[in-house]
Amino acid sequence: MAELEMANPVEVGEEDIVLLPNAVNKIKALLAERNMPGYGLRVFVAGGGCSGMQYGMAIEPEPGEFDNVFEKDGVKVFVDATSMMYLGNATIDFVDNLMGGGFRIENPNAVSTCGCGHSFRTSGSPGASGAGCGH
Repeated sequence: MAELEMANPVEVGEEDIVLLPNAVNKIKALLAERNMPGYGLRVFVAGGGCSGMQYGMAIEPEPGEFDNVFEKDGVKVFVDATSMMYLGNATIDFVDNLMGGGFRIENPNAVSTCGCGHSFRTSGSPGASGAGCGH
């Protein structure tokens, strides 16, 4: 199944963000639903979460001055330079199953993740236990 999903990723340099077709379709649908043509998805990393760092997403009208901008089939993704240090070569997908749906980030830089899937730790992160999700 992973081979099929990787069929048309966007890759924009040495530290790419790979945007899978399900994520592209979901972002397009969200922007159309909210009547926000031309907007993009900001993906960022912030301190916190049960493993020390957490992913965040927001819809924004344009990138910041120093953002990395990725585009796939008309969908724009904005990532600030600091977050890019943690998200290089990450894959963004959208999954919808019986347990619920949502965006999923597969991050090769994470050495551990929490069961919630929204929190992670890298080898350079301060020693968070990652012992539980708290959900």
